[in-house]
Amino acid sequence: MKKLLMATAALALGATTALAETKIGMITTLSGGGAGLGIDVRDGFMLAIKQSGRDDIEVVIEDDQRKPDIAVQLADKMVQSERVDILTGIIWSNLAMAVIPSVTAQGKFYLSPNAGPSALAGQGCHQNYFNVAWQNDNLHEAAGAYAAEAGYKNSFILAPNYPAGQDALTGYKRMFGGELAGEVYTQLGQTDYAAEIAQIRASGADSVFFFLPGGMGISFLKQYADSGVELPVIGPAFSFDQGILQAVGDAALGVVNTSQWNKDIDNPTNNAFVETFQTEYGRLPSLYASQGFDTANLILSALDKAEVSDADAFRDALRAADFSSTRGAFKFGPNHHPIQTIYAREVIKEGDVYTNKIIGVALEDHADAYAADCKM
Repeated sequence: MKKLLMATAALALGATTALAETKIGMITTLSGGGAGLGIDVRDGFMLAIKQSGRDDIEVVIEDDQRKPDIAVQLADKMVQSERVDILTGIIWSNLAMAVIPSVTAQGKFYLSPNAGPSALAGQGCHQNYFNVAWQNDNLHEAAGAYAAEAGYKNSFILAPNYPAGQDALTGYKRMFGGELAGEVYTQLGQTDYAAEIAQIRASGADSVFFFLPGGMGISFLKQYADSGVELPVIGPAFSFDQGILQAVGDAALGVVNTSQWNKDIDNPTNNAFVETFQTEYGRLPSLYASQGFDTANLILSALDKAEVSDADAFRDALRAADFSSTRGAFKFGPNHHPIQTIYAREVIKEGDVYTNKIIGVALEDHADAYAADCKM
């Protein structure tokens, strides 16, 4: 009888293990300014989860409203009450800085599908923090490299005054190497750029670089087009992405921007992603959607190799990045940020749809500037 009871208990334990769920907490921006970015990350992530066919994964999704205090409250709730194993989803770097150090200090894994502040790539790196998108400087570095290659010598540059904006201008200057006709930090969430455009007009610049994500970029581009200033504009993908372009319209045509992803990257994973995303959601995917999709597939690939409860094994499985990325080849640097190719894209119109096409490589197999300062 004793042997029978022990065997029954062992079978019950085995069944519990087989049915154990991995719980993922997604905190992202689903309302207010910038909601389109969070919606795209969410939709790309959930498409990958759906395609996996797994029924042992639960995703808890919450709206941070683009407010750091709300994001912190939600993270505390997810870690302490929801008992999530992994967190993801944050779009904005100021929210990432408020949440990620606390989450990783509590032994949880955080995988960023977007924000990549420099403070978390260098001395503030952590073994449980992985960025699946880019380090903040990267796309701006590529824009600076493109501007230098194009022969521009005197750029006017502007970005919002928050961590990602500061990283943006630092990245552009790092690779541009020319003179600056002006350098301006705007308010986060600003929508009126008359004063900045007047400064650009009077500056003597030969080019304009700006990083203004979401609705900020829409406002700036429309006002810039209406101003009559005809200096060429360069930017990162964040102001020329799929959801934004339809709102900007003709004002964006011909603008060169930089991205590690585009819908015309020709590999089987990306081709299938673009097609299935359109079928599922009725719109073209964006950069953010591709990052959400890749983040989910990285998690799924790691779960195929290890349980999250075995932190060392799961961390090694994440580092291996053994998944098919929409970008093609994918690998992490020593600070858990991608080493990847970044493309120059041009805004075009296909029928009635504004979109981007790749016109060249801006930086190949590019790593971030902070990895040497990361001591894990």
